[in-house]
Amino acid sequence: MSHSVAGEPPSAGRRAAPLTTAVYSAAEWDLLTSLPARILVAATAPGPGRPRRGLSEGLAGLEALTAGRSFDSDLVRAVVSTIYARPDGQPVAGAGDTDLVDLLAACREAVRVLDRRADPADSAAYRQWAQSVAARVCRVPPPGQVRPVGEPPAPADLRFLDRLGDALGLR
Repeated sequence: MSHSVAGEPPSAGRRAAPLTTAVYSAAEWDLLTSLPARILVAATAPGPGRPRRGLSEGLAGLEALTAGRSFDSDLVRAVVSTIYARPDGQPVAGAGDTDLVDLLAACREAVRVLDRRADPADSAAYRQWAQSVAARVCRVPPPGQVRPVGEPPAPADLRFLDRLGDALGLR
C-alpha cells in the first residue's frame, strides 16, 4: 500500500476532500452546498409584489454563485467546487422548493451549523456570499424594464433580501 506524501496529488481514482469539508457531516455539507441554489431559485421566483424573473436574472445569480470561486474563504471555495463537481442532472436537495418559510428555516439551520463548525471568518464569508446570490438577482431589472443606475430594487425585493439577511444572521 502506498502513502501519499504531502504536496502530492491523491492516488488515481481517489479524490481528497478539502480540509474544510472534513468537519461537516454529510447532511451538514449537503445543506451548505444546496442552500445557494435554493436561494437562487427563490430569488428568481415571483412572489407577492415581486416581478417574474427571466433569463438575465437567473444568469446574474449564477454569476454571483460562481464568483465564490475567487472568495478569500476556503469554505466558500470548497462549496462552489462541490456545486460544480456534481454530475449533470443530479438533483440539488430542495432546489425546486420556492417556499420562503422553508428557505429561511434552512438559512437559520446553516447559520447554526456554521456557528458550531466553521471559522468565524469563513462563516461570515459564506453567509455574505449566499445573500449576494439573491442580491444580484434582485438588482437586475425585470424583462422589458430599465432601472436607472443606483435605483434600489423593488420594495418587495428589498423585503425578501432583508428577511434573507436576518435568517443568515447578517443583521
